[in-house]
Amino acid sequence: MKIIADNRKARHDYFVLETIEAGIALTGTEVKSARLGRVNLQDAYASFSQGELYVQHLHISPYEQGNRMNVDPYRRRKLLLHRSELDAIVGRMRERGMTVVPLRMYFTERGLCKLELGICRGKKLYDKREDLKERDAKREMERALKGRRHSLGAN
Repeated sequence: MKIIADNRKARHDYFVLETIEAGIALTGTEVKSARLGRVNLQDAYASFSQGELYVQHLHISPYEQGNRMNVDPYRRRKLLLHRSELDAIVGRMRERGMTVVPLRMYFTERGLCKLELGICRGKKLYDKREDLKERDAKREMERALKGRRHSLGAN
């Protein structure tokens, strides 16, 4: 699995309750640009319309050597899911405060482009602060243990 783009900000802004793997319908020049890693998931989200799930605000830069075949970098792209998966996602989206956010984009061993979607609930400011405190505390404990191991090994 070759990871193209990772949406680290999504894990900071949302509680990820569930993850789902989905295919994504891309044009040829979009695939070439994605292979070069020219993808930004920062503000992307999934929305349901006309019985299908689409990802919006997913930025794939135009391919350098692609002339008229290049498409709008921010166009909405269809997500490829089985009907049962689609129904389950739509059911979760109808719950209050739930949203579907792309977490990362990658190529499989077979060369297929996939999108990992997270069914998320938004974090409040105090939740974000709590996560930062926990991360800092964990880092301090690791630092202390590392220093202790070095001092024990020196004796």
